[in-house]
Amino acid sequence: MPGTATRLSDFMPYRMAITSNAVSGLISGEYRSEFGLKIPEWRIMAVLGDAGSLTQRDLVRATLMDKVAVNRACKVLEDRGYVQRSPNEMDGRSHHLELTVAGRDLHGKIWPQAVEIYEKIFSAITPREQEKLRTILDKLLKAARTIEGDEK
Repeated sequence: MPGTATRLSDFMPYRMAITSNAVSGLISGEYRSEFGLKIPEWRIMAVLGDAGSLTQRDLVRATLMDKVAVNRACKVLEDRGYVQRSPNEMDGRSHHLELTVAGRDLHGKIWPQAVEIYEKIFSAITPREQEKLRTILDKLLKAARTIEGDEK
């Protein structure tokens, strides 16, 4: 219940954060040791692998990472040959980023491993609970974005 948290361990945002970190940590352990990618770098690759070409601003919105983290991750991925930039015809101040052939190949190797670990973790809850969790997370994200929009 909102307002009833008297200890940090009862504070839902804290519990969500540590759960997210635990899940991300398990998944990232695989691609960090095998492929040398950090969590922000894989997030960028995962989003580009799913969405295709995006600007850095789009990546900031999609990942909810700060601009500096997105910029740094994109630079690393570009230096390693996994991401390429192309001019943004609609806005000369930005570029589109997309996975290179090597980036798509790497994405194709990592994604099945990430899904396998995800399935192991989420087997702890039923498919119905997973769907409820998705719905709840969608509602919370929408509420946060609405509040954020109110504050700007």
